[in-house]
Amino acid sequence: MKLERPAKTPLVNAICDAIRKIPRGRVSTYGAIAAAAGYPRCARYVGRVLKQVSGLPWQRVLGSGGRISLRGELALEQRFLLESEGVRFRGRRVDMRTFEHRSGKASCKSPGSRNAKRPQK
Repeated sequence: MKLERPAKTPLVNAICDAIRKIPRGRVSTYGAIAAAAGYPRCARYVGRVLKQVSGLPWQRVLGSGGRISLRGELALEQRFLLESEGVRFRGRRVDMRTFEHRSGKASCKSPGSRNAKRPQK
């Protein structure tokens, strides 16, 4: 069964660009890629794009907390590729403090969000 290619929409292009910016020896998460692309609630779509667009460094995108979310041989292949790039693991997770790639985009906290500081009266 052949996967259909996603249309080159602004969402797909933004996700692909964010993934291509992850340097060798660094990793990011699905959620961080979605946020860097400007679509912070589209983490699951990042996985779909990785499956359908060839040529992306798919091994550099991990689940939350640095875990490999793939199963079976693909998980072993992803770990092998990351280790060959110099990425170290702590148990089953990547050491995110050392190897996480930060996109440089500011967080998406608006003044009305629960995490924003409220002025004192």
